[in-house]
Amino acid sequence: MPAEPAWLHPEAIKEARAARQWYQARNAEAAEAFMAELDRAVEQIEKAPRQCPPYLGDTRRYLLYRFPFFVVFREATDRIEILAVAHGRRRPGYWLGR
Repeated sequence: MPAEPAWLHPEAIKEARAARQWYQARNAEAAEAFMAELDRAVEQIEKAPRQCPPYLGDTRRYLLYRFPFFVVFREATDRIEILAVAHGRRRPGYWLGR
């Protein structure tokens, strides 16, 4: 089965940009590494979404390895919907209304 295209919620895009900017202000290499790992996460989710464990509601999550973030997503009929790029220690479930 071919990889399903991922759709990113506008708030997930804002969260990814905010995290990148935070890392950029401290270390440009860390910012690049964060974005590279996030890109790999999205690719893995697109290839095999059911490899990720179920999470809250009808979502799943993919944990980043080097950074304290995870990607929250759900499988819709025709696409993968990435709902959040969430920090692991902040406001659990804040994205549930998306």
